Amino acid sequence: MVNANLKLRFKPVSHSWVALHPQPKGVIQFIAGAFFGTFGPMIFYRYLLQCLYEQGYTIILLPFNFTFNHYVEAGFLMREQYEILPELVRMASVEGYDYEAYLDDKNFSWIGHSLGCKYISLLEGFTALPPEPQDREKFIRNLLSYTSDESQIESVIADINVLFEELKRKIVEDRKLIYSYVNREIKINSVFIKGQASVLLAPAIADTGSAIRPQFLANLIDNLGWGVKPTVEETHNLIKDSGLFNIMGLVCFQSDNIAKVTCEWFTNILKKPPQEFLQSVKGGHLKPLGIQLGKYVINLFNRPLIESVQERNRGFESHVIQLIEELKNNK
Repeated sequence: MVNANLKLRFKPVSHSWVALHPQPKGVIQFIAGAFFGTFGPMIFYRYLLQCLYEQGYTIILLPFNFTFNHYVEAGFLMREQYEILPELVRMASVEGYDYEAYLDDKNFSWIGHSLGCKYISLLEGFTALPPEPQDREKFIRNLLSYTSDESQIESVIADINVLFEELKRKIVEDRKLIYSYVNREIKINSVFIKGQASVLLAPAIADTGSAIRPQFLANLIDNLGWGVKPTVEETHNLIKDSGLFNIMGLVCFQSDNIAKVTCEWFTNILKKPPQEFLQSVKGGHLKPLGIQLGKYVINLFNRPLIESVQERNRGFESHVIQLIEELKNNK
């Protein structure tokens, strides 16, 4: 859309895939939906990722495992950001690329699709956690007191405390590594993702029943305490109690029944984002998927199956790019 001569090439870094831009104005960390996010997101979302890359962004594809414990997986994704950060600087320096954008974590943004949006929501919600352990425990107890038993609450508190301390250590390590690579300081504004813009594409914050059929089996798993954590209610409470989500964009699709309830919760209950950061576009839940063949974009999981590049850009990618740019300018 800007420079079609730029070729999107991903390299493995830690557990993720990175496409370095030679002159990046920022970084987009992309978390895809279930299945597509585990098996080849760089293929299934190829056209969207190419468009974002051509706009001047280094792209990081963050993987996640299929698990019902989304607390643990969100923690893994946050650890992964700090594993990749010094590598971005080192790789760019070796390649002779510009690395200035990597030296302030406010130049990092997030885009999620479907279940990937839940992980981004958890990371932003975690940003509101108090720095002191006793205050953090009180926050978590207030959050979970009506939905979890004591053992579950204790487990979450323990996991969050371990994650918090580990991330603080990683920040110290990253500062030292980056200084050793380029003799420059890095600005890290938050242990989690405060100040980083996010765009949620068809967010799906769902329960165990959305992943397990029939429903009686999902109910059994929940009753045994093995179901999705945090639950829909707990996730909603974390989002509300955080008081954040002020630099978030939302894209909802008019034929999407999977994300319909979550989109309505954000707009009708949370009352976020404001209208200028909300887009309602044509298509179904899997509209973000697609690959380019010549002058056309092929998406076997959406109708129409084939669109011209111009139609596809006008109907989807242009909205995502506009949101990212406006959110960055709104910080």
